[in-house]
Amino acid sequence: MKPFLLAILLAATSLTAFAQKEKKKLVAVKTQTPPKMDGLLDDAAWQNVPFATDFVELQPNAGVHEKPEERTEVKIVYDNNAIYIGARMYETSGDKVAKEIATRDNVGNADFIGVIFDTYQDGINGTGFFVTSANSQFDAKYTPPDANGNTEDPNWNSVWTSKVVVDGHGWSAEMRIPYSALRFAKKDVQTWGMNLIRKRQRIQQQLFWNEIDPKMSGFINQEGILTGLEKLDPPVRLSFYPYFSTYVNHYPYNTAGVPNTKASVNGGMDVKYGINDAFTLDLTLIPDFGQVQSDNKVLNLTPFEVKYNENRPFFTEGTELFNKGNLFYSRRVGGAPLRYDAAYANLAPGEEVISNPTETKLLNAIKVSGRTSKGLGIGVFNAITNTAYATIEDQQGNRRQVQTSPLTNYNILVFDQNLKNNSAITIINTNVNRFDKDYSADVGGFVYNLNNKKNTYKLRGFAMMSNIYGGGMKTNTGYSYEVIGGKSSGNFTWDIGQDMVDSHYEGKDLGFYNNNNYLEHNLNMQYTNYKPKKLFTQYGVWTNTYYSRRVNESNYQNFNQNFGGFGTFKNLWQANINGHYRFEGNDFYEARNGERYRSPRNFMLNWNLSTNRSKMVSGGFWYSDTWVWNGYSGHGNDLETYLNLRLSNKFSINEDITFSPRINYLGFSTFDDANKPVFALRNVHTVENIFNLKYTFSGIMGLNLRLRHYWSKVNNKEFFSLGKDGYVAPLTSNNFDHNDRNVNIWNVDMVYVWQFTPGSELSIAWKNSAVNTDLPTDRGYLNNLHETFNLPQNNNFSLKVLYYIDFQSLRKHSKS
Repeated sequence: MKPFLLAILLAATSLTAFAQKEKKKLVAVKTQTPPKMDGLLDDAAWQNVPFATDFVELQPNAGVHEKPEERTEVKIVYDNNAIYIGARMYETSGDKVAKEIATRDNVGNADFIGVIFDTYQDGINGTGFFVTSANSQFDAKYTPPDANGNTEDPNWNSVWTSKVVVDGHGWSAEMRIPYSALRFAKKDVQTWGMNLIRKRQRIQQQLFWNEIDPKMSGFINQEGILTGLEKLDPPVRLSFYPYFSTYVNHYPYNTAGVPNTKASVNGGMDVKYGINDAFTLDLTLIPDFGQVQSDNKVLNLTPFEVKYNENRPFFTEGTELFNKGNLFYSRRVGGAPLRYDAAYANLAPGEEVISNPTETKLLNAIKVSGRTSKGLGIGVFNAITNTAYATIEDQQGNRRQVQTSPLTNYNILVFDQNLKNNSAITIINTNVNRFDKDYSADVGGFVYNLNNKKNTYKLRGFAMMSNIYGGGMKTNTGYSYEVIGGKSSGNFTWDIGQDMVDSHYEGKDLGFYNNNNYLEHNLNMQYTNYKPKKLFTQYGVWTNTYYSRRVNESNYQNFNQNFGGFGTFKNLWQANINGHYRFEGNDFYEARNGERYRSPRNFMLNWNLSTNRSKMVSGGFWYSDTWVWNGYSGHGNDLETYLNLRLSNKFSINEDITFSPRINYLGFSTFDDANKPVFALRNVHTVENIFNLKYTFSGIMGLNLRLRHYWSKVNNKEFFSLGKDGYVAPLTSNNFDHNDRNVNIWNVDMVYVWQFTPGSELSIAWKNSAVNTDLPTDRGYLNNLHETFNLPQNNNFSLKVLYYIDFQSLRKHSKS
């Protein structure tokens, strides 16, 4: 969605032993007459207002001040209803302004100006508003890094207005940010943390008003200060988002009694209510997620579950508090029924499953979140999914139902306290309560992120306890912890850490992990040079050492040594190379029954190169070479190539193709008649082809088309038994040929979106899908692609209207 700050945030969290420079200050001026939102700074409200200037570069050359002829000037005024940003971005020519048009929450190839407010001045949390030179809006929230290192929540959205003008000397922008889009303490005199960001896309230049030192820990804490805000009155924050949607689905069943075409009409509403100046309630009633992007489904040959991205807006927006401790995998809510396979158990002769929903229906969900002026963040999440049933029919047409999931309540409670030195400690609890004979689950504990006064050293981690209870089960209690400490500032950084998850820990009911029962150790070291050299604007090298053992029935599992280097060239191309050596290990998961498999040692070498993204034509490649010492000369490759073509400021296409052959790999295939694991020596060929087309009519209207074809085939060559020593031995019988696989998955997602008023939109979507696992395995990619078009296609057409109703506006209209 918003990759525009990814490079910034990665650099800004890289860290420095140097003292922070004095923070810049800007005074906001109160106005009685708000400026007209026309993109021109000629209103009386902008006259005699101090302005922020002398921006400092972060990328590509950190520490360089902007040139006078390319300077930036930003003014801030406010009234009783909103805060206004007026910005002038100078260029020596208007032709130097990149201005690709993009729909909301997308940047494209365009310059932008943005402001990030830290209204509680805690140096940790921020709210950002950005507008491009094509008047495309995007906004985001900023928080401390989560378990995956993410500090930005790009899915957060608010309602605000903007206007831009491009001329022969650059461009100018105005933004109106209503107080309903912000949270701040109710006090007479306000002092906010603030930073201003400018991006000059043509030369990939990123500038900040208050300088960001790429060697210093943190991003929000390197902000400037906004003063002059007095007697702000937080408004009643209440808005409604009613929706109406209709669907038509066609699939050629061509079966008597089963209609090929079905239609449905839906309606519901989201509600946002500001409980007070700090806390907001988000509620969704009878939600509709039918237009979200299709999952990138794959042939999964691993013993672990595939983790899919969350595309449902309610679960992606404003969830930063609930993601603490990595306990919340939102796809569990409304996901696959707990007992999906129960429909196929104990079928009588002549019976068949005619209906078995793959998802449970979400009835409603609620979020309450916010942070007090003392830095205490509180979050409450609750969702309820309905009971799910499968329908079974016999040859006489008699039907019966099998419950595959009970009525279920999902709950999260979070307390997150900010501390000095950009530190924080969190208490979190998740609970899944199933209202039937099935078990319930509870996971809770605390998370900590501690820094010394200079932000040069860190200590972070967590401690958790899980409980499985009810459903006729004996209560099962498990534990896990993580502790990581190290140097977090300067060109050279390092950390050392330990993770432990015992064999009783269970967190999959609302969270995600592959397995429990391990004790891991990590040592990471990195050196980055940010001073431009002859070839590079910056470069770095890193190394990682990883060692893992089992906790219960203690045994060695893995030992890996990893290393790499990366750099950005002066022509703005980027490259990196990395290698991974894994020693022979003990794999207790591949056999699917807990038996040990002696995983062979292997070595992987990766490298990639990408070109300057601001060019009309850009792209790159990623290549991986793997050697496996399994006694059969195992060898694998991955080649990904991607090409982006910007035909105009409205029209662009891109193609991403990945080719992944695996030759003479060993892996689990099936179980024999004695229920013993059977391994196979196999060749696996996988191709994924993704094509995107984007046509943007304006900053509020656009069409996106996404085509994806995924093909993977497995050819088993020889079969093996697994010995007690963990090594495999050839089987005399090779009658497992039916385990060859050939999978084709086809998806089309085409969506037209029109934001007809701020916060309101109309969307029309067409989704097409086809899946086949029956094609012969002796055919190549092109034959499979051709046959995919001949498969029965599932077509889904939908129209959805979402309308934004603001309580403040309603009250004004009623008074008038």
